[in-house]
Amino acid sequence: MESKFKFGIRSKIILGYIVIILCLLVSVILLNNQIRSLQQERNSIINYDSRIYELTSSIEKSILDMETGQRGYIITGNQSYLSPYNDGKENWETQFDELYHLMQNKPAQQDNLLEIKESIESWINIAGEPTIQYKAQNNTEALNEFFEADIGRDYINDVTAKFMNLRDTEKTASANRAVQLDKQNNILTIGLFGALVLISLVAIMMASQTSKSIVRTIREVTGSIKTIAASKGNVTTRIHVRTNDEIKELADATNGLLDAVEQREWLQSNVADIVMKFQGIPSIETLASVFITEIAQKTDASFGAFYVKDKQQKREMYVKTATFAESGDTIGRDSFQLGEGLIGQSAKEQRILYYKEVPSDYRLIATGLGDVSPRSIIIVPVMFEGDVIAVLELATMTEFTKLQQDLIAGIVETFGLTINSIMGRMEVVRLLNESRAMTEELQVQSEELQTQSEELQSQSEELQMQKEELMATNEQLEDRTREAEAKTRDLEKAKEELEEKTELVIQNSNYKSEFLANMSHELRTPLNSILILSEMLAENDSNHLSAEEMEFANVIHSSGKDLLSLINDILDLSKVEAGKLDVHFGEVSIHDITSQLERSFAPVAKQKDVEFVVNKQDDLKDILYTDEKRFQQIIKNLLSNAFKFTESGTVSLNIKKKNQMSRSMRELSSEWLEVSVSDTGIGIPKDKHKLIFETFQQADGATVRKYGGTGLGLSICREFARLLGGWISLKSTEGRGSTFTLIIPSLPNGIADAKLNISEMNVAATMEVKKQEVRQEIDLEEQKQVEERKTEIMMTNDDHENVFKAKRVLIVDDDNRNIYALKTTLEKRGMDVLVAYNGRECLDILDGTTDLDVILMDIMMPNMNGYETMTIIRQTMNLTEIPIIALTAKAMKNDREKCLEAGASDYISKPLDLDQLYSVLRVWLAK
Repeated sequence: MESKFKFGIRSKIILGYIVIILCLLVSVILLNNQIRSLQQERNSIINYDSRIYELTSSIEKSILDMETGQRGYIITGNQSYLSPYNDGKENWETQFDELYHLMQNKPAQQDNLLEIKESIESWINIAGEPTIQYKAQNNTEALNEFFEADIGRDYINDVTAKFMNLRDTEKTASANRAVQLDKQNNILTIGLFGALVLISLVAIMMASQTSKSIVRTIREVTGSIKTIAASKGNVTTRIHVRTNDEIKELADATNGLLDAVEQREWLQSNVADIVMKFQGIPSIETLASVFITEIAQKTDASFGAFYVKDKQQKREMYVKTATFAESGDTIGRDSFQLGEGLIGQSAKEQRILYYKEVPSDYRLIATGLGDVSPRSIIIVPVMFEGDVIAVLELATMTEFTKLQQDLIAGIVETFGLTINSIMGRMEVVRLLNESRAMTEELQVQSEELQTQSEELQSQSEELQMQKEELMATNEQLEDRTREAEAKTRDLEKAKEELEEKTELVIQNSNYKSEFLANMSHELRTPLNSILILSEMLAENDSNHLSAEEMEFANVIHSSGKDLLSLINDILDLSKVEAGKLDVHFGEVSIHDITSQLERSFAPVAKQKDVEFVVNKQDDLKDILYTDEKRFQQIIKNLLSNAFKFTESGTVSLNIKKKNQMSRSMRELSSEWLEVSVSDTGIGIPKDKHKLIFETFQQADGATVRKYGGTGLGLSICREFARLLGGWISLKSTEGRGSTFTLIIPSLPNGIADAKLNISEMNVAATMEVKKQEVRQEIDLEEQKQVEERKTEIMMTNDDHENVFKAKRVLIVDDDNRNIYALKTTLEKRGMDVLVAYNGRECLDILDGTTDLDVILMDIMMPNMNGYETMTIIRQTMNLTEIPIIALTAKAMKNDREKCLEAGASDYISKPLDLDQLYSVLRVWLAK
């Protein structure tokens, strides 16, 4: 029986760590006890030696003090010299007793101490006390006699020698004990290393067993998956795992997936098998019989009935058309109406009814041995264009499985179309037969009338013939009129639906445009402050920033420009999708473009140590008619990608004339250009060739993490190439590099009423072309603006900075970050800055101020936006002389025109370029 306890990989690893930690903990405890014991013994030896030395030295000192005091008293007769003598006499015995007690475990040393004590007492009794008494009695003769022999000196020397011998003996004993402790320490060190080796072996064994268990189960799963993969579509194999961990969960999930795939294949194969048997069936009865027989066999149904809607009846009536396993008694009712009984209710509600609990009086299933009651029934309506045209009822002695129910639902989903098609053919055959019968009857009647009217005049015969022709003509006209009316109604309905969808598409496009405009404003507004302030910091006018801080400011400014480029890419892509991106066709010099590309990418190639080669066909015409901006943007994006994903080797740009062209390509243009960018970089897997051209897609997650990027570049290139009438193809092998090929036509007159869709195949392959409408509009206003800026810059001179001195400027903006950035940079130029946070504050300031030189007006503000404010300033307040420069972050197509119509003198889009801002201000302040 399979254990319910789950011992996962994580639990195995944690258990191993716990065992290792416990082993380490036990080793540390044992080691700590041994070390503590060694420390206590060593401390005991040190304290014992120190005390022995201290006590022996103190006793020697006391004896020497006694000798010194004795001799001093004898020489001088001064009683003060007896104080050391008396003190030493009192102290030495106490110190001796303590020393004797310390050596209680050393009898030999105690014997030596007793000898020392005997010598000390002999000195006191023989040399000390008698000489002091002689001096006190002034017995000089006795003193001289004593000192001539000087017996006390021998006792003192003997005591000193014995103490020295005692200390040497103790020192030797301590050294032997220290050697013994060192041996114990060595044994402890060896034990420590042995414990570490033992713990390491235990850890290795546990890690080996754990990894072996994990690897064994993973190999079992891998082997099962390889067996399934090698079986070429056979998904009956299942993965069996003995362990109860995460690998088992993986195997169970994989087995569940295989079960789902096997069931789906079973459904698809059975549906296809049944549908194939419907082909060539001429009548609804045969179709119904084949259908109910096949569906009953596939679902193990015991009996069933199939009802088809009778369109001849005025009421909705369903008539039994086929049965399965019908016995002597008729299965079910012959017909039913909509809503009559469960089967009628199923048709009315247009849903499947499935019952497991069948009533006891339900129709019994007849077998050779008797009748058996069914356990479950299913009633399925067959739909066609929202109408129930047939109903199927099946019963079984077991139960219908979920897979069998899905099979029934999948077959009846398209079975309605088959029924309607056959019923339509049958109706056509019936009408054709009726028409033939009526024609034969008419012919017989005509012959009879001809026989009976032989006596009629020829004029009557002619009138009769004309009447018949007129009747036939009238019938044809009536039929055509009815058909025309029906088609007219269908066309009107289709027109209404098309208009509704068109309005919805327009509305969605407007919503999207407005959303992009708002998002552009929300992103560009803070970005404006970042770029202005970082540029001001990088300039370091006051020289208060270090080189590193200036580098930080440059990095911030560069990152802000990268973010602005990303915003522009997203706006370009949305404009292309909405069909609102303008394309301007004109003369493009191939030589100028290649020279510019060489100058731009040569530093990049040098920095990455990659060879950059530009090859141009010798007989290639230098002039190409296309949109230069979009053409350059495509090539730059492709080259940037090539350098990004190439660590070493070569990046090459090859430009040549396209020689092999299809008929459709020649109809569009007689001259085609082929530009290919090749690299020796990481390459792209074949299954990702289409994916990388999708929006926000790259080859894989690792590419994003290592090389960065948003996945917009190739998507924009593809759309730009399409707008230029061409396409981009890719050839790449993973690990060997890639080649992107741009193929575009030369169109002197631009694209007009032409659409292309050329497949990305080999150059010699047949190319399929279909027309695609591309709107050609040339926005001359942007070119005019660029020319005006160039003219304004040329008009500037050396005293530019003087233009700003003492000038008053009103900044109208609701964003404090933008106000701070603009105010700071303009005040550095010497301008007097006023601030208004919305349109109403601006109008209030204008009411009380008359000496303003220029107004910087933000567009999107609360309460009153820039458009309304400029309209009031120009029309209501009649202030037409003050220059108003509109600042907006929406950056949509018609923003400039709307600003100028509202009363703006000039227009700058956010984020602001300070040089552009200064240039525009110089122009209007100079006026």
